[in-house]
Amino acid sequence: MQILINFLLAIYVLVALLMLLVILMQRPKSEGLGAAFGGGVTENIFGAQTTNVLVKFTGWLAGIFFALTFTLSILYAHKASRDTGLRQELLKQQSAALPSASPAAAKPSGSAAPASGAGVVPAGSATPVASAPAAPPASPKPKQ
Repeated sequence: MQILINFLLAIYVLVALLMLLVILMQRPKSEGLGAAFGGGVTENIFGAQTTNVLVKFTGWLAGIFFALTFTLSILYAHKASRDTGLRQELLKQQSAALPSASPAAAKPSGSAAPASGAGVVPAGSATPVASAPAAPPASPKPKQ
């Protein structure tokens, strides 16, 4: 799959560069950057209907560009969703650590929980959750 992704990336870059060149070759109504290539050169290559050919070619290149973008995004998502060795190892470690670190098993059944909810540890969390933010200590104002 990596070879296919690299091949499509090479085509993607080629299409992007071609699209950039073709867009810059087009003559705008104000004769901007298109005049830099010379008016007669593009007419000699593509004929009198230069603008129509370049507009159609730009449309095709843009369609190919978006299709390649969509295809590459699907391939990268598929590549990332596969279970790698590292991911499987992390899942094994997580499943092995869950039964031994259960907060319900460590808490004696006779103890009462605080009424405010402060100090209660939600499942899967390592730090207690406070019910209200602590107020900053009051500082005395200097007398003037």
